[in-house]
Amino acid sequence: MNRRQFFRNSIATAVAASLSSSVAYASWLQSLTTVSSAVNAVTGAGTQTTLEQAAVQELGDSLRGRLLLAGSEGYDQARRVMNASVNKYPALIVQPTGAADVRNAVTFAGERNLLLAVKCGGHSFSGKSTCDGGMMIDLSSLRSARVDAASKTAYIAGGSLLGELDHEAMSQGLVTTAGTVSHTGVGGLTLGGGFGRVARRFGLALDNVKAVDIVTADGQLRHASADENPDLYWAVRGGGGNFGVVTAFEFGLHPMQRQVIGGNLIFPLARAREVLKLYADFSMSAPEELYADLIMNSPPGSPDGVVLINVCYSGDAAKAEQVLAPLKKLGTPIADTIMPVDYVAIQRSGDNTDPRTQGEYLKSGFLSGITDRLIDDIVNGFEPDPGRGTIIFFQHAGGAITRVATDATAFPHRYAENSVFAAVTWPLEAGPDAAVGYLRKYWATLEPHTYGYYTNESADESHEVRDANYQGNFARLVKIKNQYDPTNLFRLNANIRPTV
Repeated sequence: MNRRQFFRNSIATAVAASLSSSVAYASWLQSLTTVSSAVNAVTGAGTQTTLEQAAVQELGDSLRGRLLLAGSEGYDQARRVMNASVNKYPALIVQPTGAADVRNAVTFAGERNLLLAVKCGGHSFSGKSTCDGGMMIDLSSLRSARVDAASKTAYIAGGSLLGELDHEAMSQGLVTTAGTVSHTGVGGLTLGGGFGRVARRFGLALDNVKAVDIVTADGQLRHASADENPDLYWAVRGGGGNFGVVTAFEFGLHPMQRQVIGGNLIFPLARAREVLKLYADFSMSAPEELYADLIMNSPPGSPDGVVLINVCYSGDAAKAEQVLAPLKKLGTPIADTIMPVDYVAIQRSGDNTDPRTQGEYLKSGFLSGITDRLIDDIVNGFEPDPGRGTIIFFQHAGGAITRVATDATAFPHRYAENSVFAAVTWPLEAGPDAAVGYLRKYWATLEPHTYGYYTNESADESHEVRDANYQGNFARLVKIKNQYDPTNLFRLNANIRPTV
């Protein structure tokens, strides 16, 4: 037995003797993974490599969190992402509890050129937060949220979910933009943009980032803000996960009352064209306190579907009736659930209907307006099919988002008044081919109406399309990528390839 293994076993025995009946011992011991053999893995370039047993054991011993290998308790749960059709097997999974663990994991992966995935909430439609044969850094053990009401600042650990941010901030009458599904990861949403129900009032999630702590490809922990590492601060706000693993965020917060006006107006799918035409005008003329989405949905097993407008009005309640009055032109809906509601509750309202628990494929694009021709193409190409779910939805943008300069952050799509998304879902046993084939054909009729797309909701775009999507900010992003990640360790994202 080598000295390291003897020392490790001796500690375990001593702790067992003194704490054998305690929860503390069980918690401590679970972090100690015994590595019984070398581990076969894959590099970022796709080549096979073998990780020596002693090296993997040393990585595990260096962590306060857990190292999971195939067969470890918790491995199968950790490797999963929300899109159940993505079924990959990392060679090793690190579950860090702090920045030190992240540094150790990144250093280990970088020294061996491993394929590296970073998982926060696991909402990546295309499965970029997991991988086959590489390392996954699973941030699910790195969660916390603290609010300083005096400075209107939220301090959020890098693996936290949006619901934790909303819960802590709103308890003190404060808010920041935090998506529309509470179990989304803060990191994934924010680094790529961050739309949400108050984005038209307060800007994107990334517009509210005051600072980040980030572990870059060299294993160093850096603080990035307007005053410290400003180039990195600029790049992470829109450049996604290209530059490292964010272990902590500082968000600026805004005062807002807890009660808002929100809910759905639901109509039969046969009225889709009429509802779309009204939504086109309604969304463009809405005050910034109003957020309104439109959703056309034909679920699996149904030959029909519905079209609905979902609203969240966070302004003066006395003006809500006037603001929402244009919706009355649509007449009597199937259902009307619009009422005063707790903001945190409406943020959670989509959690159980998020379709990412089955196979799913999605495409997206930004719009500066909704034209009659786009409406025609949406309605004419929308084909309910009992064998799949078919979804079109719009996400309301504009307002405060558009008042930020295109080059103020790495996110260039400030012109967008709406995003449009087309998605299909399918039962896993049916396979993806028919559903994905339909969606690609359908999207080919809608894409010409768009300009750019939301990288957080990307699927299978080519390198050329991804590069062009960063628009005028691309050249600067490449320079920063060359500085902080010259070997492209962080490549499972809307990837910016280094040129050095």
